Amino acid sequence: MKAIVYRDNGGPDVLRLVDRDPPAPGPGEVRVRIAVSGVNPTDWQARSGVGHPKQFPEVTPHLDGAGTIDAVGEGVASGRIGERVWLFMAAAGRPTGTAAEFAVVPGERAVPLPAGAGFDLGASLGVPALTAHRALTVAEDGPRRLGPGALKGRVVLAAGGAGAVGHAVIQLARWAGATVLTTVSGPAKARLAAAAGAHHVVNYREGDPAAGIRRLAPDGVDLVAEVALGANLGLDLAVLRARGTIATYANEGGGPVELDVLRHLVLNTRLQFLVLYTAGPEARAAAVADVAAAVRDGALPVGEEHGLPLLRFPLDRTAEAHRAVEGGAVGKVLVDVAGA
Repeated sequence: MKAIVYRDNGGPDVLRLVDRDPPAPGPGEVRVRIAVSGVNPTDWQARSGVGHPKQFPEVTPHLDGAGTIDAVGEGVASGRIGERVWLFMAAAGRPTGTAAEFAVVPGERAVPLPAGAGFDLGASLGVPALTAHRALTVAEDGPRRLGPGALKGRVVLAAGGAGAVGHAVIQLARWAGATVLTTVSGPAKARLAAAAGAHHVVNYREGDPAAGIRRLAPDGVDLVAEVALGANLGLDLAVLRARGTIATYANEGGGPVELDVLRHLVLNTRLQFLVLYTAGPEARAAAVADVAAAVRDGALPVGEEHGLPLLRFPLDRTAEAHRAVEGGAVGKVLVDVAGA
């Protein structure tokens, strides 16, 4: 099979296209013929060694992807063969991810794709959708699960609504019944955030964004899904209601985070940090189940008309796909594996 590998941490040039024997699934595992592989910031961070020490002599990257189960290991029902699935955390704690013609994962990490849901959508779920779910379910007064009506009466602010996670936050929050606001940096991204389903879009580079958000949500925001905590914490505090939650999954820009402790105390702020690897199996299982339900409901479409442009690369240009993500490309970067 064709596979992308790296043996040393470094820039995109460490990625190599090689031939390898297809892996065999072990007990409790399935083998998936990959159609499309999704690329996330954590993939290039792992490749470069930023916060992700390399665990194996050779690594095939990428956590997310979609394809068809073609073999199962002991303990997995043979009826799963032929099932179309989306994968999450494929390369987490394992040497082989989805940047290959075949990937082996534990059976629970291969989630059925319903009829009508394509492989592009499947490869775009994983990290963005599961992270968004976690961000929307950490408030002190809940909910812990998402579904239609679960966030009714709540106001959600998706920071960076044109990003992959921000896009998923908008879509899941809308599906769950929230009023959704989002911040963006310009008109093009505003159009994408609106296409994703945001009720209100605020350009944080124009005027007084805090005043604008307060006009739209006079009682304050219940929950902020934050992508750049250092840059945005002041704005978040200015619009957060008492006992509100700031759920942060990244700190884009890498700036320092300074806490005004008294303001947080007075607001009874919940500041929740999150990452999928250490979220815990119960939280991940709930996220997988709810995201799968949202997909069945047609609530998580992708493509530019739905606010998430798709940027495609063939398998032998995976290094270019990594450069695109690392460079802040707007949209979802996908690697076409089928037919490599």
